[in-house]
Amino acid sequence: MRLAELSERSGVPTATIKYYLRERLLPPGERVTATTAEYGDTHLRRLRLVRALIQVGKMSVATAREVLAAVEDESLDHHMRLGAAVWALPFDPGPAEETPETAAARRTADELLRRLDWRFGLELGALSPAYGLLVNAIAALARLGYPHGVENVLPYARLAGELAVTDLDLVEGFETPTEQVEAAVALTVLYEPVLLSLRRLAEAEESHRRYGEGG
Repeated sequence: MRLAELSERSGVPTATIKYYLRERLLPPGERVTATTAEYGDTHLRRLRLVRALIQVGKMSVATAREVLAAVEDESLDHHMRLGAAVWALPFDPGPAEETPETAAARRTADELLRRLDWRFGLELGALSPAYGLLVNAIAALARLGYPHGVENVLPYARLAGELAVTDLDLVEGFETPTEQVEAAVALTVLYEPVLLSLRRLAEAEESHRRYGEGG
């Protein structure tokens, strides 16, 4: 397809597509003449991924480029490509400094991972952006006096483990390793708002059941 058709099928303006091409977020098309190129379904799929990362995932162009580089890095095994791509997604930074709360939160996080037998997470520890995010969250709960022990967090972790199975089942529905890595990134970005919204809807339902009219 030509650029105009790619724009029409994707819903992305031609000027934006040209910008993505300049920023190396989108591979160049097959040159037909000095001034025109043709694009295929791989470009269409990549363009949708780029838009998901930037618009839904709120990534900068530079970060999106890093994610796409990880997706394309065939020197990594499949597990590492999935991890490198997902880890490049935006995360809040880990603890800026060691405080009594963050030290205790780190111990809680480690004990939680041991209880779950999540050995890979234990090996990575602070190298994982998600681990730092977990420590921050537990420390914030502690500072505000809310329940934050292993037993409090464990039910959420077990649900997360079940969700991980569902996530990877979805990813494995795509045929090629590259498509699976792209899907892992896109689904991580796109399903997190789904999970957040469903949790809030479920809480409203449970609250109404317990405390609402007739409850």
